[in-house]
Amino acid sequence: MERLWTRPFIQMTVAMLFLFTALYLLLPTMPLYIKQLGGSESQVGLAAGAFTLAAVVFRPIVGGLLDRYGRRPFMIWGLLVFALSMYAYDWIAGIAALLALRVLHGVSWAFSTTAVGTTITDIIPASRRGEGMGWFGMAMTGAMAIGPVLGIWLMNNHSSRVLFFAAAASTAIALLVAYATKIPFQPKAGAGRIALFEKSVLPVSAATFFLAVVYGGITAFVPLFSESIQVNPGTFFLVYALALTAIRPVAGKLADRKGAAYVIVPSLIVTGLALLTLSAAAGLVGIILAAVLYGIGFGSAQPALQAANLRLADPDKRGAATATYMTAFDLGIGLGSIVLGWVSQYAGYPFLFAISSISVVISLILFLLFVRRPLTASQPRHSAAG
Repeated sequence: MERLWTRPFIQMTVAMLFLFTALYLLLPTMPLYIKQLGGSESQVGLAAGAFTLAAVVFRPIVGGLLDRYGRRPFMIWGLLVFALSMYAYDWIAGIAALLALRVLHGVSWAFSTTAVGTTITDIIPASRRGEGMGWFGMAMTGAMAIGPVLGIWLMNNHSSRVLFFAAAASTAIALLVAYATKIPFQPKAGAGRIALFEKSVLPVSAATFFLAVVYGGITAFVPLFSESIQVNPGTFFLVYALALTAIRPVAGKLADRKGAAYVIVPSLIVTGLALLTLSAAAGLVGIILAAVLYGIGFGSAQPALQAANLRLADPDKRGAATATYMTAFDLGIGLGSIVLGWVSQYAGYPFLFAISSISVVISLILFLLFVRRPLTASQPRHSAAG
């Protein structure tokens, strides 16, 4: 069996942990900071949208550049600008300047995460891709558990200046670790048009989009729903993180041995059940049960879909394939938050989560109709290559 836990794999996973920790430090605190600057509710939403939209627009461009010129320069420069953007928030004096900085921050996020995500696919052995992506994804889970709590604590007990310095420092650590990592990819500069999207992975990216719509709704509205039924908002995400931590290594190994479809189909079904459970929750027990199911379902489906995305892509177009997948995920989160926000305003949180299960059903149908067969056909070829 090919070795997974190499030094470059560990280094890139650590870099991702510190990068996402920096992001999650600002996720719950940025709205508070905008309020301090005198911003309105709509400007809070605009700031979040500016970051996401900038990332969505630039990801396809980054993917093609990665395949043409290599991963390293875009990863290093992306992380550097991301760190400087974090520190620059402390110098902002008005909403207009903050929105401009959010756009720059979103662009650097597109460069850094697409480069890091593509680099890890070069490092993980093809025969252990599902397992490797599962462990790599644990970095984001750990950041989700650490970042928001630490960010709120720094904001309440110190100041926004300390918060931004901590976020910049966390990104700087990611930069140093990434800089010290030996990356196997060699640039393939040459003539020809740079691909913005990888067509072979559009079906799996479409399935990912509808799964990400649900994730956008979960992250945006579970805290508000939890408060409305007198449950600590952090309970869902803590239990979700624990369930996800337990399931991902197991699901990754199953995806490698049995095929991604063996994991994705039941995982999407469990995700749908989690949303129905959440819609019926009336207290702590319902929230915990929904969090366990969502951790198992989403925690298994997301890395398996990412592994399927890479399996279907041409090895020389992994950058474009990764960018296509991440663009679909970002777009799903952004649009999901907006659309489901309208649903919650007019129909309430329980209906929001119930209707979200339809998005999971669409994801499942797309996978069964357009992804499973080509994915199964590619299995022997890629296994032999691995």
